[in-house]
Amino acid sequence: MLKKIIIIAFMAVSAFANHTVELNLNEKDLEVAGRIDMGQFNMAVEPNTTFVGGKFLKAHEDHSSNKNVSLDPFYELNFLMMRDIGNSGMRVGMGVKLNYTNKYATLPLGLEMEYKIPSSRVIPIYINGVFYYAPQVLSFHDAKDFLEYRVSVDIELIENGRITLGYRNLDTDYDVPSGSFNYNESWYIGFKIGF
Repeated sequence: MLKKIIIIAFMAVSAFANHTVELNLNEKDLEVAGRIDMGQFNMAVEPNTTFVGGKFLKAHEDHSSNKNVSLDPFYELNFLMMRDIGNSGMRVGMGVKLNYTNKYATLPLGLEMEYKIPSSRVIPIYINGVFYYAPQVLSFHDAKDFLEYRVSVDIELIENGRITLGYRNLDTDYDVPSGSFNYNESWYIGFKIGF
């Protein structure tokens, strides 16, 4: 039931205003994400600084360290606040997520970074980094903790349209006999579209 509510809420909100929509895939995994710029709705919030979003990941067992377990889909709701660091081309942010599968739920806190390479004026190139962690106190159901990190490079071929090449690692620790394993560790390619 919770999965249906999350999907319906995400689709309803995204119909009114999107900041970005992202599709990442490789030969066996599919990831769809969206982020809404809260500055479009609230005049008290500066545009391009506060975001609410969601993500869906259907991962394959071949990209997990526990290949004997069928992986449930991974759902995520997230909140992120970002700011520019002067005129350096760097943006940093702090965020919180709610991650959910049928076996666990976590509430990780983390940092995100985006850096625009200064010499890339004709075709902008961005380097992105993401790090989120949930200790045991922020882990529920069978989860003991959660760690996620990502690194990606975006090439903006057209305005507000980027091609992404990235690497993600979602590490989980269950309070079950199978213990700790990587839910997903893989390279991917994708598209990001801004509105």
